[in-house]
Amino acid sequence: MSVILPKLMGPTAWVLKVGMRVQVGVCVEVQLKSFVSEDKMSEDDGMDRSITNRYPNDYLNSLDPTGLPPFKLELKVGCPIILLRNIAPKDGLCNGTRMMVVRCGSHIIEVKILTGEQFGKLAFIPRISLSPSSSDFPFHMTRRQFPVRLAYAMTINKSQGQSVKFVGVDLRTPVFSHGQLYVALSRCTSFDRITVILSEEEADSTTNIVYPEVLH
Repeated sequence: MSVILPKLMGPTAWVLKVGMRVQVGVCVEVQLKSFVSEDKMSEDDGMDRSITNRYPNDYLNSLDPTGLPPFKLELKVGCPIILLRNIAPKDGLCNGTRMMVVRCGSHIIEVKILTGEQFGKLAFIPRISLSPSSSDFPFHMTRRQFPVRLAYAMTINKSQGQSVKFVGVDLRTPVFSHGQLYVALSRCTSFDRITVILSEEEADSTTNIVYPEVLH
């Protein structure tokens, strides 16, 4: 992945998690700071104590639902992150905003906005309580954490609406829905600055899914 920094987009979140565990440790040579979330079941579940006891905090901590920050968030000054919620849209703090960490505090992180009309401005991100938008679990959980994830890489869907100078696209796992390949390859401001990784089985081609009925 280091070959195609500073930006990498993959079709699945799993690809990104594997790569970013490496990048956060080697890309920025400053002290790593860890932030642990507070996880609990939502109070409005109406579940009795016997059912609640089946899901201890250690189990909640192990979950990584889509749209939530991780239980253990590891950040460094200078690392890129992406915002997961609309905090202050008028100030440029929207879901999907890319930012760079400027300072790490215990209860707040200072960031520099890297996209949109507020590019270059400083902002503060607090810890907030978040719940997953959808859940495959028989309960609702709440996670109190900074609403961000590392953004050395992002999924293709999360990259929509953004323009970046360099793009690396990991297509070892092909795209799986209409228009994804177009979105991935059109994020860069120049075709000369796009790098694509393909699997060994597809050394010179990849799948481009198009639903003709959508085009009419």
